[in-house]
Amino acid sequence: MDIKNKRVTVIGLGNSGLNAALLAREKGAEVFVTDSANTPELKKAKLELESKGIEVEIGEHTECFVKGSDLVVVSPGVENSSAAVKWALKEKIPIISEMELGYAFCRGRIIAITGTNGKSTVTTLIGEILRAGDKRVVVCGNIGNSLCGEVSKIKDDTWVVLEVSSAQLERIERFRPHIAVILNITDDHRDRYRTFYEYFNYKLRIFSNQQADDILVLNYDAENLRRLKGLTRSRVVFYGKQKVAGNTYNISAYVKDEWVCCRLNGKEREIVPVVAIKLKGVHNLENVLACSLVGALVGVEDGPMREAIKNFKGLEHRFETVDTINGVEYINDSKGTTVDSAKRALESCEKPVILIAGGKDKHSDYSVARDVIKKKAAHVVLMGEAAPMIKKALKNTVEIHEADDMYDAVETAHKLAKEGWIVLLSPMCSSFDMFKNYEERGRVFKDAVKRLKNSLHGVKT
Repeated sequence: MDIKNKRVTVIGLGNSGLNAALLAREKGAEVFVTDSANTPELKKAKLELESKGIEVEIGEHTECFVKGSDLVVVSPGVENSSAAVKWALKEKIPIISEMELGYAFCRGRIIAITGTNGKSTVTTLIGEILRAGDKRVVVCGNIGNSLCGEVSKIKDDTWVVLEVSSAQLERIERFRPHIAVILNITDDHRDRYRTFYEYFNYKLRIFSNQQADDILVLNYDAENLRRLKGLTRSRVVFYGKQKVAGNTYNISAYVKDEWVCCRLNGKEREIVPVVAIKLKGVHNLENVLACSLVGALVGVEDGPMREAIKNFKGLEHRFETVDTINGVEYINDSKGTTVDSAKRALESCEKPVILIAGGKDKHSDYSVARDVIKKKAAHVVLMGEAAPMIKKALKNTVEIHEADDMYDAVETAHKLAKEGWIVLLSPMCSSFDMFKNYEERGRVFKDAVKRLKNSLHGVKT
């Protein structure tokens, strides 16, 4: 992509927009950035970009910033309803995503991971496995720093492990990962997409440009992914919790005799015993299968891969044990922002659960969790904007309590819990009604648990 002396407008000044603007400027473009918000973080970013000769407006979008552009780069948080996007469409200016811009200047081989749940865990663990195998690795994307922000570190022999969201895939053109991984696709982001099928189809764009020498890794246990085999030009390999004998699919990673195994080129490899995996839950066993398969495809030997998996403790806010107080285990799954992720978390609990849920409503169908909540949960404690909707959806399944905030929710759960039970924060919702993000929500939960423990032991806070 040649953007030298071209006018490039970037919409959105988060991490993605900031790095896209800097990369475009480095490649010789005349760069403009527009963001309708006006926060201390944006003011700081504005000063940084202006010191590089980039013109920035915050607090509003003005048409003059977009009009006359040769290219518009859209950050993933920007929706089509944005006035700036509408002006670009009206002027018939080419629009691409930040990830597409980064891809245009990326020299390495890309492993792209998408899915409704588990993306960050899988992206991080694949990075650890490849590093253990002495590969040059850059981990980026939706997990942290954007692809544009990492381009300067990527060489020809670099493996780029890239977490990819549906929003990042909306405006790709040539983006082509050598290995694409789809973990699962369940109902989510109904606040952004009109239907599940619209969301589903954007996810599938991850392999739309793949060719015969590329690889698509799919979860065999997800029926809606199993059917994708005939829709791609790339080689398809599956992972699943059990090897399916005599089927027409190529199940290349599976569990056999309590070992995670991979079979490639006719050879079965025992990667790691299930008991040695520190990550809790059936969903994380699926994640380890996906990571093992990618590691094997890239050429990592069994020994280094085994050690990387055994040493991986998981990510904060993802089914993370915070503490055990008076025999009650408190688990922080604040990243469980979908109904499906909460279902998976509940299914991984072998003891009675008090579920803390609620947050900003994403127009999800909470009723699909009724059966697992009825089976696993003794009580549900609700808070936040979505509490009335969840309460209505769970009517006649379990005793429901309401809390004013996280501290009240943890205190309520403590009063209800019995020894041997689990208090699980798995909200089914995004956090933006009460918190800056899911990380802040998780930290507040952990602080509430700490305060509870201190109060029970007479420690002043």
